[in-house]
Amino acid sequence: MSIHQSSPNLYTIAMGLVYNSVDQDLVVSFGEMLVDFVPTVAGVSLAEAPEFVMAPGGAPANVAIAVSRLGGRSAFVGKLGDDEFGRMLAGRLRENGVGDAGVVFERAARTALAFITLKADGDREFMFYRHPSADMLLAESELNLDLLRRAAIFTMDR
Repeated sequence: MSIHQSSPNLYTIAMGLVYNSVDQDLVVSFGEMLVDFVPTVAGVSLAEAPEFVMAPGGAPANVAIAVSRLGGRSAFVGKLGDDEFGRMLAGRLRENGVGDAGVVFERAARTALAFITLKADGDREFMFYRHPSADMLLAESELNLDLLRRAAIFTMDR
């Protein structure tokens, strides 16, 4: 479930704020960031995978990191669990030059986990662990409105 599906008002507020942009080169990416577990071998189902490698994931976070790696300025807005995975992910944003002023932490829920594989027939298989996860609990009052107002470009996973 994406942020706008769980909280339609957050999407509306963010879009209204971005319309009044003041920082013409800042890309703000809004949504989920999670830990992906990917098999060490390709072409197998999740059940057949012998081992998994852990990697940061979530399309909105990936966009923010890509923008930064390409020389642009980016920031991420989202919620992570106040746990080892959440702190690791926030660190990965900073390591990649992504602004994290829009990241908040949730003590009552954990960071989302996803097991992902590309099967032999080319189909992707996903298994998510979120009941609910922190990214699903971002509240309107937790949004960094100043950061959203500065965005020249606003992206989110719909």
